[in-house]
Amino acid sequence: MSTSTSTPISFEFFPPKTDVGAEKILKVHQELQTLNPAYFSVTYGAGGSTRDRTLSTIDAIHGQGAPVAPHLSCIGDDKARIAELLERYKAQGIRHLVALRGDLPSGQVGLGELPYARDLVQFIRETTGDHFHIEVAAYPEMHPQAESFNKDIEQFIAKIKAGANSAITQFFFNADSYFYFVDELAKRGVHTPIIPGIMPITNASNLIRFADSSGAEIPRWIRKQLAAFGDDSQSIRAFGHDVVVNLCQRLIKGGAPALHFYTMNQTEPTQQLVLDIR
Repeated sequence: MSTSTSTPISFEFFPPKTDVGAEKILKVHQELQTLNPAYFSVTYGAGGSTRDRTLSTIDAIHGQGAPVAPHLSCIGDDKARIAELLERYKAQGIRHLVALRGDLPSGQVGLGELPYARDLVQFIRETTGDHFHIEVAAYPEMHPQAESFNKDIEQFIAKIKAGANSAITQFFFNADSYFYFVDELAKRGVHTPIIPGIMPITNASNLIRFADSSGAEIPRWIRKQLAAFGDDSQSIRAFGHDVVVNLCQRLIKGGAPALHFYTMNQTEPTQQLVLDIR
């Protein structure tokens, strides 16, 4: 089954920790650039813990093809440092940001001057007006710290009212959770584009660790099948590829406005996934 090539795609990188990793990310960037993404995003550690590496990655890929969208987290950070970053990005001609609360750095006490993502979005708007297109996070299966689904919906709407333009979801494998989330927003009069975040399946233990740490749900049938493969990495990759291709096709068919791929700084399997859904 082939889907429309008109569905925009984007890719996420995390800042590499070594010079070798920095060289590799440039190669991966060039390879994924051939797929004509709308943008590349670059993550930002808790409290700005990866700030320098994030900035060097942004500097390396900015202007080398698709636009770059820096992540910006606010918890544990202060307004002056964030304003400095916003000024830097404006001066570079960057027009796209991913605004997140982030996690409080280990050992740090106090949430900082902007404790929630809605506060960050509001600060960006107050500081830079409409210069930036602002993406925020969405959780179709509910944020792991939310009191309830309705409370989580309310928190999301607050980010939109603060000035966010669109959202990228936490990764998921149950398309119904995404469609339900979008429908619930529509019932409340919110029609902001919600872009599904897509996580390739290549390693069972890594996937389970990511899911457990982020609150994402891995359906029981996927967990059971991954367990049945044991250490057969080739079968895991083939199975994972089929699962994610089918998920993407259903999301596109159901009206998802775009797809955002968590690449883990690798060309594959993201490249093959994109080719197979087009």
